[in-house]
Amino acid sequence: MTSRTSLKNWPRFVFLAVLLLCLGSICAAPASAQQINEQAVDASIARSLEFLASQQQPNGSWRTDSWGDSTAITSLAVMSFMAAGHVPGEGPYGDQITRAVMWVVSLQEQNGMLINSQRTHGPMYSHGICTLMLAEVCGMMPDSDAPVVRRALERAIRLILQSQAYDKNDRHQGGWRYQIDSRDSDLSVTGWQVMALRAAKDIGCDVPADAIDGAVGYVKACGVRENRGFGYQPGNGPTPTLTGTGITCLEVCGAHHTEEAMGGANWLLANPLRERDSYFYYGVYYTGVGMYKMGGDFADNNRRHLIETLLPIQDADGGWTPTHGSERGAGRIYSTSLAVLALAIDYGYLPIYQR
Repeated sequence: MTSRTSLKNWPRFVFLAVLLLCLGSICAAPASAQQINEQAVDASIARSLEFLASQQQPNGSWRTDSWGDSTAITSLAVMSFMAAGHVPGEGPYGDQITRAVMWVVSLQEQNGMLINSQRTHGPMYSHGICTLMLAEVCGMMPDSDAPVVRRALERAIRLILQSQAYDKNDRHQGGWRYQIDSRDSDLSVTGWQVMALRAAKDIGCDVPADAIDGAVGYVKACGVRENRGFGYQPGNGPTPTLTGTGITCLEVCGAHHTEEAMGGANWLLANPLRERDSYFYYGVYYTGVGMYKMGGDFADNNRRHLIETLLPIQDADGGWTPTHGSERGAGRIYSTSLAVLALAIDYGYLPIYQR
């Protein structure tokens, strides 16, 4: 056995080599743990896509538990496949993606609205989600379908711009609400319209700069005093879900790292999203995108939190089941799609995820 005193007689370079090996082993441990974590995420996403694929209807749609076939739920499912690297017309899910996209397009109404015949109290929700999906998929469609999808997208964008232009009072200017002609606005509906406009502008659709500026103004108006997150409408208190929405809107609109977004991100770290929160899966998506775009520790800490929250509650068949009354009626396709969209952000496949 080597005595403690004999270490003094080692050549200095040998001692340094041993020290570096020890330090290297210590430093390698977190990387190994992170690698295992990412492998678990990859496996979780793969299982989720298998579940979603098994639930698609013969007409290409996906359904809600309470309201039947849904353009919005179908669009969320399409984007979840794309977020994991799958594209229309290619690979194991290519035909399913194409059928789903064309089903949504086939239901577009004369005024550009993307919604099926099953009416809801908030058609602009469905419309914004569907328009975002079309903007993300437009450049990936097979040549035979691409012109049809592009025309549908352009009509959908015109409707969003028309809706924003309706007369509203000063507190609600620049935003959107449930109906095309609503006279007030809320941050939740506004989030999807902002995402759709930004994605469409990125692929060359005509989106006036003042529409983006107006949306940014409304989002900032939903900020809570002293930059402590974002609320549903101006003057409301913050929630994790809406704070994620506000951060996302500002970042995708090019208002990077504003005081409102920075304050919201810090508030969100101190008040992270929990499964018991209202609209938890909605929040999973928006906190995921918003904090990812903030980057740095904001992105790393929030991603770790989402993984640690989502993976343990994934169902055996690969889906997720919404348990809070605010989302239960939307069903498992809704919650599973939003969970995948959040977990797959770091893959970077969806254009809207680009920093």
